Amino acid sequence: MLQCISLFQSEGLYLVVYVLFYFVLFTHASPAKSCDKNCLSGKCINGSCVCDRGWVGDQCQHCQGRFKLTEPSGYLTDGPINYKYKTKCTWLIEGYPNAVLRLRFNHFATECSWDHMYVYDGDSIYAPLVAVFSGLIVPEIRGNETVPEVETTSGYALLHFFSDAAYNLTGFEIFYSINSCPNNCSGHGKCTTGNSIASRVYCECDKYWKGEACDIPYCRNNCGSPDHGYCDLTGEKLCVCNDSWQGRSNVKPFGTSLARASHKAVVQEKVMWVWPHPEHTELNPSSSTQDDIYMFGGKLEAGSGNVTDELWVFNVPSRTWQRRSPVVGPPAQAQIYAVEGHSAHCALLDSGEAIMVVIFGYSPIYSYVSNVQEYNLKSNTWLVPETKGAVPQGGYGHSSTYDSASGSVYVHGGYKALPANKYGLVDDLYRYEVNTRTWFILRESGFPRYLHSAGLLSGTLLVFGGNTHNDTSLSNGAKCFSADFLAYDIACDEWKLLPKPDLHRDVNRFGHSAVVSNGSMYVFGGFSSVLLNDVLVYRPPMCQAFLTEEGCVKAGLGVRCIWNRGRCLPWEPSMANVTVDERCYRFSDCASCTANTNGCQWCDDKKCISASSNCTSVSPPAEVRNEQVCSKLANCKSCSLNPNCQWDQNQSECHALPAQQCSEGWSQVGEACLRINSSRESYDNAQHYCKNLNGNIASLTTTKQVDYVLEELKKLQQQDKQLSPWVGLRKINVSYWGWEDMTPFTNSSLRWLPGEPSDSGFCAYLEEPQVSGLRANPCTATAHGLICEKAAGNPNQSARPSCKKPCSLHTNCANCTSQAMECMWCGSAQRCVDSTAYVISFPYGQCLEWQTSDCLAQNCSGLRTCSQCLEQPECGWCGDPSSTGRGLCMEGSYRGPMKRPAKQGQQSQSQDMSLEPGICPKDKGYEWAFIHCPACQCNGHSTCVNGSVCEQCRNLTTGPHCQTCMPGYHGDPTNGGKCQACKCNGHANVCQVLNGKCFCTTKGIKGDQCQLCDSENRYLGNPLRGTCYYNLLIDYQFTFSLIQEDDHHYTAINFMASPEQNLDMSINASNNFNLNITWSVGSTAGTISGEEVPIVSKTNIKEYRDSFSCEKFTFRSNPNITFYVYVSNFSWPIKIQIAFSQHNSIMDLVQFFVTFFSCFLSLLLVAAVVWKIKQTCWASRRREQLMRERQQMASRPFASVAVALDIRGENTDFLFSFQGPPKPIAMEPCSGGKAAVLTVLMCLPSGPSGLPPPGQSGLIVASALIDVSQQKPTDFKDKSQALKNRKALPPAHQGTCV
Repeated sequence: MLQCISLFQSEGLYLVVYVLFYFVLFTHASPAKSCDKNCLSGKCINGSCVCDRGWVGDQCQHCQGRFKLTEPSGYLTDGPINYKYKTKCTWLIEGYPNAVLRLRFNHFATECSWDHMYVYDGDSIYAPLVAVFSGLIVPEIRGNETVPEVETTSGYALLHFFSDAAYNLTGFEIFYSINSCPNNCSGHGKCTTGNSIASRVYCECDKYWKGEACDIPYCRNNCGSPDHGYCDLTGEKLCVCNDSWQGRSNVKPFGTSLARASHKAVVQEKVMWVWPHPEHTELNPSSSTQDDIYMFGGKLEAGSGNVTDELWVFNVPSRTWQRRSPVVGPPAQAQIYAVEGHSAHCALLDSGEAIMVVIFGYSPIYSYVSNVQEYNLKSNTWLVPETKGAVPQGGYGHSSTYDSASGSVYVHGGYKALPANKYGLVDDLYRYEVNTRTWFILRESGFPRYLHSAGLLSGTLLVFGGNTHNDTSLSNGAKCFSADFLAYDIACDEWKLLPKPDLHRDVNRFGHSAVVSNGSMYVFGGFSSVLLNDVLVYRPPMCQAFLTEEGCVKAGLGVRCIWNRGRCLPWEPSMANVTVDERCYRFSDCASCTANTNGCQWCDDKKCISASSNCTSVSPPAEVRNEQVCSKLANCKSCSLNPNCQWDQNQSECHALPAQQCSEGWSQVGEACLRINSSRESYDNAQHYCKNLNGNIASLTTTKQVDYVLEELKKLQQQDKQLSPWVGLRKINVSYWGWEDMTPFTNSSLRWLPGEPSDSGFCAYLEEPQVSGLRANPCTATAHGLICEKAAGNPNQSARPSCKKPCSLHTNCANCTSQAMECMWCGSAQRCVDSTAYVISFPYGQCLEWQTSDCLAQNCSGLRTCSQCLEQPECGWCGDPSSTGRGLCMEGSYRGPMKRPAKQGQQSQSQDMSLEPGICPKDKGYEWAFIHCPACQCNGHSTCVNGSVCEQCRNLTTGPHCQTCMPGYHGDPTNGGKCQACKCNGHANVCQVLNGKCFCTTKGIKGDQCQLCDSENRYLGNPLRGTCYYNLLIDYQFTFSLIQEDDHHYTAINFMASPEQNLDMSINASNNFNLNITWSVGSTAGTISGEEVPIVSKTNIKEYRDSFSCEKFTFRSNPNITFYVYVSNFSWPIKIQIAFSQHNSIMDLVQFFVTFFSCFLSLLLVAAVVWKIKQTCWASRRREQLMRERQQMASRPFASVAVALDIRGENTDFLFSFQGPPKPIAMEPCSGGKAAVLTVLMCLPSGPSGLPPPGQSGLIVASALIDVSQQKPTDFKDKSQALKNRKALPPAHQGTCV
C-alpha cells in the first residue's frame, strides 16, 4: 500500500515537472501567426500559405505545374474558384500496362476556342490525342450527357490545360477511374470481367438496351406503345408503327468509320462520299457532276500550313484522283483566291454549261473573301465574276445549299469581319442566283454560328449544329457546341426553331457535314470535344402520308406541303404563289430590291414594293455601291486589288475613293478640275493665283471643258455677274497662239471675236461667252475673272500605301510577333496567323499555346533550367550525374526522353516520336525528371545540403539557386553558365546581369562600358583616361535634379570652369556630399596624367562657399587656368545648385559714370511720372468739386416775387399774362449741354400811382443756372409746370459750364 502511494507520488511529481516545462516553453516561444484565409492546397506557416507542389496563389487555390495520380480512382480540378490567367497545368494518370482509364467530366467551363483541356492516350503529348475540351459543357436534356466518357487504353492518360490572359471561368472537375465499366453501365446492365483481355471489364445490358454503356434503347419510349406502335425484339429490334403514324430511329453509329471534322460529304448515286482526313486538308468543299467529284482549295497541314488553290477531281468509277491545272479567264488581272472555310456547288447554267461555284472563304493573304469564283468544267478556266444586287460580306465556315430547281444557293452564317475592326459570328442569310450572278439579302436567323451544316427539304432550309460562341463578354456562357435545329421557310421568309434531337444522348457538334437523300437529311461526324463518327438521320414527315387537305397544310415544323389535285405534295419554289408586293417586301436592302427581276422598286422610306405601286423611288448611286464593296474588304492586300478602294492605315479599314476627285471649290470636268474666280487680276497675277492653288491657268482644250465654262458664265450672267475671265491662251510668237499646257490653239470650240486678235494683245480672255468669243489684251491689263485648272486624282494611278507582309508568310516567332498585336505565333504548329483569324485557324484547339510578344525557345533544348523546361508540356529534364542542377531539356514523356526519326525532319507528325532512354542513361547516373524537378537546383555551381539548399555558390554566382551573377559581374550562370567581370572603365561597380551594360556612377558618362561623355548636354572630357565634366558658364547658377529612376545609380558629378578674374564659387545640395576642388593650367588637366593642384577637400557637407582671388591664382598671366569641382558620395535622390561668378577689384570709371547717370536719369524719369500722376489726380479732384458746387447752385429755387397791381378800372391792361410762366428772353447753354443760364424780364413793384419811381424803368432782368440734362432746349416751350416746381430733379450725369 505504501509502495503504491510512493509510486503515485513520484508519477505526480513527473507530471508537475512536465506541465511546468511546457508552460515555460509556451510562454517563451513566439506564438505561431495564423493565416487570414484558409490554405486550400498548402500549409499555413508564419501567417502565409506555403503551397504544395503544383499549386499557387495566396490561398494555394490555383493549379500551376505538373501532377501525378496513381490511385485507382479520384478527381482532378483546377481549384475551387475560377482558374488563373495564363495557366498551364498537367496531370499524368498512371495505371498499369494496357489498363483502360475512363474520364468523366462532371463540370467543365472555360473560354470557348481559347482555353483548352487536352487529353492524350499515353504519358506525353506525343501520344494519340483523344479529346480537346473547351467552352461550357452542360447537358441539353435532363439525364443526358453532352460528352460521353473519354477512355484511354495505354494504361496512361495525360491531361494538359492551357488558358490565355483574357477571361477565366469556373474551370473543371474531372473524375477518373481505372478498369471500370463505362458509366457504370448507365444503370441498365451489370459490369463483368471479359475473357479476351485479362482484367478488362464490360457491360452486360438488360433487355431493351444496347451499347457499350447500355445507354442506347432498342426502342426509345417503347415506340409510344400501345397507341403509336410497338417494339419488335425478334428481328432488327426496331419500332413497328401503327397505321397513321410514321417515324424511325434517327441515330446510326458507325464504329468502323474514321471519326473526323471539317470534312465534306456529297451523295453520288445513293452513296455518301466523305473525305478527306483532317490531317491532310481542312474544309475542302466539293461538288459532283456525273461521275466526277471536284475538290478545291483547303488548308494543307503538311509543310508550312498554308492554304492551297489546288483543284482535284475524283472519278467515282475508277476511284482515282487527278489534279487539274486551270487557266485564269478574262479579265486577266482577276485574282484567284486560295481559300479555306469556303463552300462549292456544281450548277448547270441556262446556256447548258456546267460550272463550279466557289463561295467566300478565308485567305491567309487576302483575309475574308467576299467574292464568288467560277470554274468552267468544260473550258477548264477560272473566273471571278462581277456580281449584281446586294453586296454580301464573305467569311469562313458558313453553310451553303444549292437548289437546282431555282438555280439559287442559300448561304447562312459564318465567321466574318464586322464593322469597327471586329470579327465574330453572324446570322446572315443570302441567296445567290447562279445564272444572273445576283445576290439577295434575306431575313436573318437570329442565331449566329459557323461550322454548321444545312440541307434543303420540301421548300425548307434546315440548319443544324455549329459553333455558337461569340465574344465571351457578350455570350451567354461559353458554349462551343450546339445542337440547335433551325428551319427557314423559303415561301414565307420565316425562321423557326425546331425541337432538338430527342436521343439517348446529346448530339451537340460543329465541323460536321450534311447531305440530303430520299427525303432525309444525314449528318455525319463533327467535333464535340472528341471527333465523332456517328450518323444522325432526320426524316421530316412525309407529305404523301397526309390524306386530307387540312393535315397536308399543317404538316408540322420543318416541312411545307401543298395540296394539289387531291394529293399532298412537297412544296417546291416553282409552286410559289405570292403577290408581287409580298415577294418584294422580303428584301430588306436597296440592292437586293432593285436587282431582282420581280418588278420591285426601293422607296425613299426604305421599303421594297412592286414597281406598279406608288412611291418615291430611289436607286443607289455608283459611289454608294463602291463604298459597300470596299467596306467588305478586310485587309490591305484585298483592298489594294480593287482600283476603286484605298486602305486607311490608321483606321485599318478599306474605303472607297471619292468619285469626285477635286477638292472643295473645284468642279470635275472630264479628267480635269476647273475653278472660276471673279477677282480682277492681270494675266501674270492670275497665273500666280492658280499656282498657289496647286493648279495653272486653264487650257480649255476639250469641248466638255468649254461647254462647262460657258454654261457657268451664263448662270453668272443671270445673277447679274458679268465676268470676262482670263484663259490660259497666249501668243507664243508673231503668228502663233498656244495654250499654257503647250497645246496649239485650233480655233474650233473657242473662236476669236471679229477683228481679234489685236496686235497689242498677247493674252486672251473670254469677252462674250454666249458666242464663245475670245479677245486679246495686254498681259499687264486686268480682266474681270480667271479660270484655274488642275488634274483630277485618278484612283487607278493614285499612290497606294504599301501593305505589310501577311502573317502567314512569317516562319519564326521573332518575325511573327514583330508586328505588334497583328500576328500570333503558335509554337506547337510552327505557324504564324493573323490575330483576326486565330479562332478559325485552330477551331479544334490544334494550338497548345500562342505568343504575341516574348518568344519561347523553338524547341526544348533551348530551355536552360528545369523549371522552364517543365513549363512546356512536350519537354522533360535530364539531370547530369553531378546532382548540382545541371542538365539538358529535351522532348520526352514520363517514361523517358523521345526522339523524332531523322528522316522525318521537324515537320513530321507527333506520333512518329519514339522512346529513346539511351539519351538520358540512368545507369550512368543521369536522372530523368518529368513531373517534378530534382530537389537540388544549383545550376552546377554548388552542391546541396538537406537535399535542396545550395551550400555555397561558386564561380562568381549568387542567389538561392546560384542563378545570377554577383554584383560587378554579368552573364547567364544558369545550367553551368559563366559570369564575367563588368567592363566599365572604373566608372561603375555593377552592370546589367544579362548583357553587361554598365550602370555609370558619374553623371555625364554614358555608353555600355562608360566610355563616352554626354557631349550633347555640355559634358566634356575623356572617361577612358579620366572623367567627364559639365562645362559651367560664369555668372550663371545651375541646378541639377537627380530624382528620376534612371538617376538611381549616380553617386558623383563633376564640373569645370575657366574664369578670367576674381572668382566666387557656391554650391549646395539637398543631401550630404563630399567636395574636392582642384585647379590646373596644363592642357592635359582633367585626365589621369594631368597636373591638378588640390585646394579644397570637404566631406559630408551640404553647402560650401569660397572666393578665389587673382593675386593667388594669377588669372591674367595664366589665361588657361581651369577649376575642377568633384561632387561625390551622395545618395539618390538629390538636387544640386552650383554657381561661379567673377568680379574686378578696381571699378572702371566709364562703368561708374554710365551706371551713375543711368540711375540718375531713371530717378528723374520716375519723378516726372509721379508729378504727372499727381497733377492729373489734383485736376480730377478740382473738377469734381466744381461739379458739386455747380450742381448745388443749379438746384436752388428762384426767388419769389409778389406783384400787386392797382385795378382802377375794368379796362386796365395787365402787364403780364397769368396764364403761364414768363417766357425767357435768353437761355445760354453751357458746354456739354448739361446746364444753362436762363434769363427772364420781370416788373418791379410800383407805388400808388402805378408808375415806377423817377429815373427807373420798373423792369429788371433776372438770371438763374438751371439743369437741362433731362430735357432738350425746345422742352421749355409751353411747359406750364416748369415754373410751378422750380426744384429740378438731380441730373443723371453732371454737366459743366466751363
